[in-house]
Amino acid sequence: QVQLVESGGGLVQAGGSLRLSCVASGRTFSSNVMAWFRQAPGKEREFVGGISGSGGSTNYADSVKGRFTISRDNAKNTVYLQMNSLKPEDTAVYYCAAAAGYSALIRSREEGYDYWGQGTQVTVSS
Repeated sequence: QVQLVESGGGLVQAGGSLRLSCVASGRTFSSNVMAWFRQAPGKEREFVGGISGSGGSTNYADSVKGRFTISRDNAKNTVYLQMNSLKPEDTAVYYCAAAAGYSALIRSREEGYDYWGQGTQVTVSS
């Protein structure tokens, strides 16, 4: 059974940093795109960023470019989201997602991902 488990969320002041982790189990994703999405209260879930299987390619939403960095450690089957210069509008539940098959594209739509974590809450106070 495939599981994605996020951790690292919490409460932080504006301008602060957090690092989220997502550990996958049940299969390896070293050839698969993984991504982070987020959902703020009353809003639809949105793409934050994604990373290719090798880690050599990343893609980010405009709202987080220059502030967030995605990385992965395939030996640990883990993907990370380093969030710096956090803003109150970054407050959301953050979800890790993984594609089941190989793709050279980092998709920004939910339909591009087959496995999802349960989410971790990030709250940024002003």
